[in-house]
Amino acid sequence: MSINDVLAQRSNHQCELCGATENLAVLNLGDNSAEQSLYLCETCRTQISNPDALDASHWRCLSDVMWSETPAVQAMSYRLLQALGEIDLVDMMYLEDSTKALADSIVLASASTETAVVQRDSNGTILSQGDTVTLIKDLEVKGANFTAKRGTIVKNIHLTDDPRYIEGKINGTHIVLVAEYMKKSN
Repeated sequence: MSINDVLAQRSNHQCELCGATENLAVLNLGDNSAEQSLYLCETCRTQISNPDALDASHWRCLSDVMWSETPAVQAMSYRLLQALGEIDLVDMMYLEDSTKALADSIVLASASTETAVVQRDSNGTILSQGDTVTLIKDLEVKGANFTAKRGTIVKNIHLTDDPRYIEGKINGTHIVLVAEYMKKSN
């Protein structure tokens, strides 16, 4: 039986990450064995080969797939969650030593994936240095004795090393803000 047949049977003829059923092909992660290969759709393969263009909405499936019993699926889920900056989900995962070694051996095309910190707003939109955001919740600013009201616009934000926080100025005060209480403005 070919590796393609083995993977098609293992995956029930659907993408092992997103569940799509069209344009499926094998993606080898290691030694060209079924244990270190995935059966993926064209969308997943394309995004994995170009991680700078990862579409966060496509990868929402990872929160379910990360619990797969297939080590190759776990390893790829782990690496993609890291690339997407989903640190909370990565922290929830437990990988056997062999699966962790496989995950660590997966090199996504972007060299900055390993160390890149990705800040996202409340809608999952990636935030960039200098963006403008709007508060979606009233926030009490500790130490400054004021409340930043919902709808307040924060221009020219600065990113931090922690994906949960951004920096910006409100009422002339430089403060650290929780990214999940922001919405990127156009």
